Amino acid sequence: MSRVRVVHSVTQFFAGVGSEAQAGAPPGRKDGAAGPAIALQRALGDRGEVVATVYCGDGYAAEQPSAIDEVVELIAREKPEVVVAGPAFTSGRYGLACGAVCVRVQEKLGIPAVTGMHPENAGADLYRSKVYIARTRETTAGMAEAIKSMARLALKRHAGEPLGSPQEEGYLPTGRRILYFAQQNAAERGVEMLLRKAHGEPYTTELPVPTYNRVQPAAPIKDLSKARIALVTTGGIVPRGNPDRLESAFATRWLEYSIEATEELSPDQWVSVHGGFDTTNVNLDPDRMAPLDALRELEKEGVFGKLEEHLYTTTGNTAAIPTVRRFAQEMVKELKAREVEGILLTSS
Repeated sequence: MSRVRVVHSVTQFFAGVGSEAQAGAPPGRKDGAAGPAIALQRALGDRGEVVATVYCGDGYAAEQPSAIDEVVELIAREKPEVVVAGPAFTSGRYGLACGAVCVRVQEKLGIPAVTGMHPENAGADLYRSKVYIARTRETTAGMAEAIKSMARLALKRHAGEPLGSPQEEGYLPTGRRILYFAQQNAAERGVEMLLRKAHGEPYTTELPVPTYNRVQPAAPIKDLSKARIALVTTGGIVPRGNPDRLESAFATRWLEYSIEATEELSPDQWVSVHGGFDTTNVNLDPDRMAPLDALRELEKEGVFGKLEEHLYTTTGNTAAIPTVRRFAQEMVKELKAREVEGILLTSS
């Protein structure tokens, strides 16, 4: 029996082409298995062969619009029967790249593709309904088990074998419901779960509900008249031309721009690139989204002490919770360093 042709897609770091400092490396390839693909080859055994390792810096993938097509073109040259990408663990940019490559491979080449991520990876929220994603641990300490899970999923997907539940197979829930006949009716199953819970025994709900962290509100500002206040927006306000290429959706970054000595956001110089609403009115007057003009008036009236000299901006459209949590942590560190005591956060 011939072995399944497999291509493994990874970052340049895992392919052994430079360190994290070379995250801007363009796509390339290596013959056979390199880096984690060596473990993938062992996991595939006699059923599959890693014919090439294709790599791309996750910085390049995030910043260059043609990056994913370039990667898929290299993959296509190998005539694979299945593609494995990652695993990305909790690396957001890597996860987004893995998911995008898998989706494009399935659409353009018509072959199955699988990847692996931690549930809190930004790519997991975005791609779990489109690609089978093996559940991984947070760090590369879980590389061996992640590779085994991806290899198993890849071989099953290639063979067209039906997959069991996410719990049985080790992939992230896809959001799809599969009909089956249960031996017990809903009332009986519900009572059984309740009894298990009451006795402290393990049980599995049939309808998991997402949980979100509760954030303790900060204490009020003691003296607003002396406080330094910052303007922060998720409305995608950037200088006209979007020089730093902020995404209109699924943002992977936040940006800051100097507004020192700027009295208002002129439509000749500022624009919203948000992709989740009609930006016509905002682009006629960007102060409607980020009210710099009103804040300058309040600053002159002494309502608060000083306006921070930078505008902080990102796009909240379909942003993944782990990603925006990272944004907040990074912004807070920056704001505290600049002695900011409060922010005005605006959104669409």
